[in-house]
Amino acid sequence: MKNIINHEKIVNELNQKTDTSPNHILEILEHAKNMKGLSYSEVLSLLHVNDPQLLSALFQTASWVKEEIYGKRLVLFAPLYISNLCNNECLYCAFRNNNHKLTRRSLGQDEIQAETQNLIKEGHQRILLVAGEAYGRQGLDYILNSINTIYAVKSNHHCIKRINVNIAPLETNEFKRLNESKIGTYQLFQETYHEKTYHQLHLKGPKANYDYRLKTMDRAFAGGIKDVGIGVLFGLFDWKYEILALLQHIHYLEQEFGIGPHTISVPRIEPAYESSLSYNPPYPVTDEDFKKIIAVLRLAVPYTGIILSTRENVAFRKVAFHLGVSQISAGSKTNPGGYTTHDNNARMGEQFSLGDTRRLLDVIKDLVKQAYIPSFCTGCYRMGRVGADFMDLAKPGLIKEHCLPNAIFTFKEYLNDFADEELKIAGNNLIKNILSKDISSNRQEDILKNIKQIDCGKRDVYY
Repeated sequence: MKNIINHEKIVNELNQKTDTSPNHILEILEHAKNMKGLSYSEVLSLLHVNDPQLLSALFQTASWVKEEIYGKRLVLFAPLYISNLCNNECLYCAFRNNNHKLTRRSLGQDEIQAETQNLIKEGHQRILLVAGEAYGRQGLDYILNSINTIYAVKSNHHCIKRINVNIAPLETNEFKRLNESKIGTYQLFQETYHEKTYHQLHLKGPKANYDYRLKTMDRAFAGGIKDVGIGVLFGLFDWKYEILALLQHIHYLEQEFGIGPHTISVPRIEPAYESSLSYNPPYPVTDEDFKKIIAVLRLAVPYTGIILSTRENVAFRKVAFHLGVSQISAGSKTNPGGYTTHDNNARMGEQFSLGDTRRLLDVIKDLVKQAYIPSFCTGCYRMGRVGADFMDLAKPGLIKEHCLPNAIFTFKEYLNDFADEELKIAGNNLIKNILSKDISSNRQEDILKNIKQIDCGKRDVYY
């Protein structure tokens, strides 16, 4: 796998002396404003910055780049865990096969339908389908049937419009079947790119095969999947190493397939039931270093969506929103049946602990206070702006012309159908402010017409 992850190269570079002089760092940050990404050496320098003033400049630049590309909006979604059955033995995860104290469940299609109904009633339109890496006798058919079930659920003219998927690695012919089910992004994390550590943490099961997991995105693209999401579970190994390896993986995908990842997830290890390792991570990541991780990734791969989960607590999430994050989960549950069952025994089926347990409504209120437009937009998927076509718009910063108006439309629908009076007032005022400040005058009339149609009862407005 050296053509993907070159371990020796990363170690040598991390051991070399790196230029972090103020002039050099400020030059890198100025270069980052071109929104073309950064070189390997530039990333190395940023990873070693510790000066408070330079860190502040790094964070401000990351925020600027994010808003130039995506605008003042954050995409919202919820994970839907349909099963916590798993064949793997991953030492940091509550789902691991040898955790016999975990409450195991694999939801039936009627239960998945009920879970989906509850998510729609909260206002969700985007779901990340998650399953432990064992599907029983049905195999992939269980996943495909579940996707069909979720898409079929309707509630007061609302439905789930986009399902992204985080499931076990598949073969190319299986990815072809998954692609036919009209998913959005296929997501899979390497967890750690450091191969020795990977083998120490993944003791048995299909996931113990480092090479097979690393080549998953090759098979996904070969199977017709247009958008993929990758990520690292920070805390398992040195975060600087992980960032450089992640960028090597991205470079490989761009060279081989002409397209990088649609999203990068940045989960930080959190306590998991009956996992002592999760309570004492081998390489704990401080809040300050985690902020740097998010900001550097935003500058290094500016066109890619960065996802922050509800693993993080409320206070940190507020900070992270300004560092380059573009997608967040909200109102999350990490156990099968979590949206319909709320007793303590059900929680014993969770994959990990949550830091932000607020309802979707409360998360949205917080975003509005920070002047972010909450977005449930799925327009790009449905207009065919996916894969390379999406990147062609995202890389030069043109995707904002679609993202921001569509975000406004989906938020307006949410305000009309799900918000309380407090949020309706604050949300409508925010839309007015965004229109006057961030939307060109020649486009405002068209957007206002669509808003009026939404007020008159029209739904699912996008372009």
